[in-house]
Amino acid sequence: MEKLVNKDKTFLSLLTKHKWAVWLTILLITIIWGYAWVLMKLSLNYMGPFTFSAFRFAVGSLTLLLIVWISKMGVPPRAMWKHLIILGVLQTSVVFLLVMYGLRFVDAGKSSVLLYSMPLWSSLFAAKYLGEKITPAKLTGLLIGMLGLLTILGWDIWIGQNVNVIIGESLIILAAISWGIANVYYRLKLQDMPKLQSSAYQMLFGTIGIIVATLFIEWGQPLSLHVNSIYYILFTGVFASALCFTVWFYILSIIDMVTATLATLLVPIFGLLFSRLILGETFTLGITMGSTLIIIGIIVAQVKKRNSPRR
Repeated sequence: MEKLVNKDKTFLSLLTKHKWAVWLTILLITIIWGYAWVLMKLSLNYMGPFTFSAFRFAVGSLTLLLIVWISKMGVPPRAMWKHLIILGVLQTSVVFLLVMYGLRFVDAGKSSVLLYSMPLWSSLFAAKYLGEKITPAKLTGLLIGMLGLLTILGWDIWIGQNVNVIIGESLIILAAISWGIANVYYRLKLQDMPKLQSSAYQMLFGTIGIIVATLFIEWGQPLSLHVNSIYYILFTGVFASALCFTVWFYILSIIDMVTATLATLLVPIFGLLFSRLILGETFTLGITMGSTLIIIGIIVAQVKKRNSPRR
């Protein structure tokens, strides 16, 4: 285990020496994640949402496990397996089963905004389980962000939106809550594990959960492995899932959580942009107002932390 930690430290030290490389990496990651929302939406033309998730994360897990094997990292200690299973269920199974099902009814751009309300939920759970204080600025930011969520959902209700759309939006918000819980659980139980190893095995266990759900719910449903659908699976599995999530864990060890949280705001922005350019989705008044409030809320809740002393 000590050798694995040393490998992590070597990689982190290389990134730390080149700040421009860190920020370029963050930009590339958020662009890939934003573009992935479009591919996730398009994949529903070829297969069910759970089937796509099973293919995507199976590819992602195999990619990471191959890298772990080449790096000679081995299998995590048995004491960590329980925590990896829980993290895999929270961060991979629950989040992406809910997101993919919600995407059947919700536009890709709006879905990305709702899921990336995650920092709001992370702040609440961190206050309870990590002992982080909810400052007046953070409380104000949370209230503004919640108002943004209600604006998106409430606007749809008032304009007579289809009930399936509202259900889809609610499922994606539940996915954001699960992601927030997963972030706190990782900090509590798995912070000291090698990033690549923890990412690979949590994704493996999460993928098993997705496959089980797929077999029960979508067995026998139409499946088309077309050139396009294979591209969607490979891109989201290898790049958006395996590589990006692993590199992101390394980034979190270099920059502070405030900066990391603000950086995730680029994802829904790119998601909305790509959805507009590729899918032709329109920006309604409710989406625009709600998205703006969520982004303002997260900024208000997080930026003020820079003025507080570091522990």
